[in-house]
Amino acid sequence: MEPDETLALFDQEMREHARPDGPGTRVERVGDVVRQTGGADDWNGVVWTAPDLSPGRAESEIAAQVEHFAAHGIGEFEWKLYAHDGPEGLGGLLAAAGFEPEPPEALLVARVEDLATTSELPEGVRLRDVTDAEGVELMVRAHELAFGTDGSRLRHQTLARLTDAPDTFVAVVAMAGDEPVSSARMEMHPGTGFAGLWGGGTTAPWRGRGIYRALIAHRAGIAARLGHRFLQVDATDQSAPILGRLGFTALSTTTPYVYRTAP
Repeated sequence: MEPDETLALFDQEMREHARPDGPGTRVERVGDVVRQTGGADDWNGVVWTAPDLSPGRAESEIAAQVEHFAAHGIGEFEWKLYAHDGPEGLGGLLAAAGFEPEPPEALLVARVEDLATTSELPEGVRLRDVTDAEGVELMVRAHELAFGTDGSRLRHQTLARLTDAPDTFVAVVAMAGDEPVSSARMEMHPGTGFAGLWGGGTTAPWRGRGIYRALIAHRAGIAARLGHRFLQVDATDQSAPILGRLGFTALSTTTPYVYRTAP
């Protein structure tokens, strides 16, 4: 498929007709947007806006979503704004309503059949599948060491997926001896051709040794066996060049606009 066709398919399957990304969440189309609502530890926000959204309607939709999430006691939610979304100036309207933009990420997609499914790990490193609470703790530790952020939400979401929807989720930890040094996840979306790659952070002493590349190949092999056509990543400036060399194509950029209520 050409990039424009793949982007259109992504918008249709993963955004306009989005599925809940975890137990206890619901996705609904209301007016000109598609949103997901869950609990405080779930991802909450807007994933799609109608292509013909006008500036006037956009202001109304923004106000409606702020009211909706406040009514459900959600203190923070995200509006995922893609570079090809309309109307022009939507980011400015979100900022005027109190949303704060976070660093943009590249939307990268690759055909699974074009990706390598094997890759060598550094000597002394092995992969461990995350299937239980012990594995989740190792994954959270690797995540916190790699990104320097709190892993409480990741712990909650992973335990929920392993308990209630294990067939739609894969997680793996790279271990150097007894120490977790990297972790990665893959979320499958039944009814679509896409699987999403998340995580992939590696602790500083182990970066540049091929672990990130090996984790991509490991998940690509699983996706191939399960019959998925595409892998999708929201990539930072650090990981996008690596993914490009591995066969991923940039289709757009996405900027998280985050709304936080006053404490």
